[in-house]
Amino acid sequence: MNFQPLGKRVLVERVEETKTTASGIIIPDNAKEKPLSGEVKAVGAEVEGVKTGDKVVFAKYGGTEINLEDKTYLVLNIDDVLGVIK
Repeated sequence: MNFQPLGKRVLVERVEETKTTASGIIIPDNAKEKPLSGEVKAVGAEVEGVKTGDKVVFAKYGGTEINLEDKTYLVLNIDDVLGVIK
C-alpha cells in the first residue's frame, strides 16, 4: 500500500469483532456497531507515541473512511486516538 498520512494523522484498519455472542447467538452485520479499535498501518511524520503495527482504540465519530486496494481504512487525527492496546 502506498499511502502516507500527513501531519499528525494515522491510517488505521478496523479490527472486526466476533460475530457471535458468548451464548452462541449470531449477530447480523446490520445490527453490529463498527469496531472502535484497529491496527495502525501508517503514521504521519509529526506523530509521536504510536507506530505502525500498534493496536489502538479511537473515538467513535473520529476519522475519515477511505478505500485503498479494496479495503476500507480510517484516517484519524492523533487526537482521536484514545490509547494503545498492549
